[in-house]
Amino acid sequence: MTCACGHHHPPRHPHAATGTPVALKQPMVALIGRLVCQDAGQMMTALSLLPDHIALSREEPGCLRFDLWQDEDPLVWHLSELFVDADAFAAHGARTKASAWGRESAGIGRDFHRHDVTPIIRRETRRDLDAIDTVLRDAFGGDDEARLVRKLREQGDLALSLVVDAAGTVLGHVALSPLEAEGPAYALAPVAIAPKAQRLGLGGALIHEAVAWADTAAVVVLGNPGYYGPLGFKPAPLVSPYAGPGLQMIGDLPKGSPIRHAPAFDSL
Repeated sequence: MTCACGHHHPPRHPHAATGTPVALKQPMVALIGRLVCQDAGQMMTALSLLPDHIALSREEPGCLRFDLWQDEDPLVWHLSELFVDADAFAAHGARTKASAWGRESAGIGRDFHRHDVTPIIRRETRRDLDAIDTVLRDAFGGDDEARLVRKLREQGDLALSLVVDAAGTVLGHVALSPLEAEGPAYALAPVAIAPKAQRLGLGGALIHEAVAWADTAAVVVLGNPGYYGPLGFKPAPLVSPYAGPGLQMIGDLPKGSPIRHAPAFDSL
């Protein structure tokens, strides 16, 4: 939806999700609640200063989500925020306090609730598709991987599509697609984590979940051995256009056997 300050915001009540929790060294921090103006003067202060406050908040390195939208009652704004950890939340508070918004909005009522967030891994749903595209574009700096996942989905080759969900925000994605091979096998690609949520262990957790789902089938990936090796992948001596040090595998396929990725990969 689009609020009075001209920003587009997600649904007011994100769907409750269940899945596999991802253990973090520190939990993420979410804030939900309301800003309540007492009169038209405070409302005009909010309309004037909130756009800059929103933009600056979203630029913070530890801010994963920052949404404010005006209620049908024009004196009320709703907010939904998500931060990497308590330190990021504290840094946001300090910056806000020193800002024009912090100084001039002190009289506006606050009704906030803070809570810790543990991300979960779950299957994609139809409402996730735009968010998955965004994560892929942000992680890879282009549209190729987003187009790949869309084609896999359209062509019926998206065998598994998992997301990392943190309080309704999609922060990561992994796909498995079938491989033509001398035995059951899947291609692991792409793997993406939103840039601000990287180095938290979310990517490894997604990969472990995908490999567990594949069960006894081989899982083949093309990537950095320094990253995938510690996750259990070994060099894959297979015949493929992608053959080389980056082609790695968990599971068993005969040495020297050919593999072929789903047709969507041909467009890369």
